[in-house]
Amino acid sequence: MIRLRFLSPYLAVLCLLAVQCAAAQAPAPAFVPDAAYANTASIDVLGNDLFVQSGSTGMVLVVVRGNQTIFRSYGENAPGSHQAPTQESLLRLCSLTKIFTTDLLTNLVADKTVALDDPLQQFAPTGKKVPSRVKQITLLDLATHTSGLPRELGTPPALTPHFTFPDYGTRWRWLPNQHLRTVPGTAALYSNVAFDYLSDALQAAAHKQYAALLAEHTLNPLDMWGTTYFPNAEQCSRLLVGAHDQGPCSVTEATAGSSGLYSTPRDMAIWLKYLLGSGDTSTAQDAAAQAVYILPASLKSQKGLDHAGEPTGVGLGWIHILPADSPSTIVEKTGGGAGFSTYIAINRSRRTAIFVAATDGPVYTHVNLFNAANKLLLAVAGLPPLPEPVVKPVVAHRRPRRR
Repeated sequence: MIRLRFLSPYLAVLCLLAVQCAAAQAPAPAFVPDAAYANTASIDVLGNDLFVQSGSTGMVLVVVRGNQTIFRSYGENAPGSHQAPTQESLLRLCSLTKIFTTDLLTNLVADKTVALDDPLQQFAPTGKKVPSRVKQITLLDLATHTSGLPRELGTPPALTPHFTFPDYGTRWRWLPNQHLRTVPGTAALYSNVAFDYLSDALQAAAHKQYAALLAEHTLNPLDMWGTTYFPNAEQCSRLLVGAHDQGPCSVTEATAGSSGLYSTPRDMAIWLKYLLGSGDTSTAQDAAAQAVYILPASLKSQKGLDHAGEPTGVGLGWIHILPADSPSTIVEKTGGGAGFSTYIAINRSRRTAIFVAATDGPVYTHVNLFNAANKLLLAVAGLPPLPEPVVKPVVAHRRPRRR
């Protein structure tokens, strides 16, 4: 789907509605018999190989294919514990949080609480001016990393717990004084702070605390009771720990839109089924949530969207790899920070999805965990691997930046 720009507001609304309707009406992928998939023994080998490559302290892998769910864990839940991670281990989702934010965005668009072309200014606190450049920043710009905002607001103060900066007041004091790097909608620059403004906008539109809104629309209906911004002491005792001290397990509501969610492998299996529309979940994600809204070729530039491969489409938080008509097309989201690397990748042609979370190990490695996970996904789905990428500096997954 091609992003349409420089239209009148009326035509823009019609075009966006057409995009969403087309996505929602897309037929579900045909069922693929189990014979087309790699067998369970092969998954064990592939998962162990991925863990060895990663150099991680501990890793969890969840595979959903058709109606089948497979969980595997590797290594230790903390250095020297001699205990493997479990389905109840607590994980930092990092930037996988963003695809929960856009799931909520899609739900609120469907019930007409918001529209994708609503300007962020409409939801700003009283007296706060959102910067513009030729045009205003819209919710769609925030969700597709095309707002013109930078990656981060700035460096957190020393000893600030992970994913607790910037809070609501800090970011809204900062924003009015900024100059956008690009005209909104014309270039992509991966932005964490943009997703926190997106969650602020959804909260303002619904007149409800964002965390409560996400729970009401997404987490509670899916019975994802282990997914939270507010871990208690018992949950924190189950947090996977890597080789390097990453500070306390704390409340992360401040970055609710971009990176703050905690979850468990058990809950992430439910989430994968919801994304695929398979298994025993009673609902499936609206297809508009995973649709392509921008073709990279239509952008003046893009930076920070290619951690897992060259993008062929930009969605609401999601990145697409390979053209839509390829059976090996992957829809993916990367995450990283606070000693974790996290990844979700979906292949709809074979109704297969994976979730990987790995903690840092004692040795800094240069393995691109996301590329390696793509190979695992396609092998599990019984499909050929992605073409080898053009050689460029790889993204190490040790001590990653917040993605």
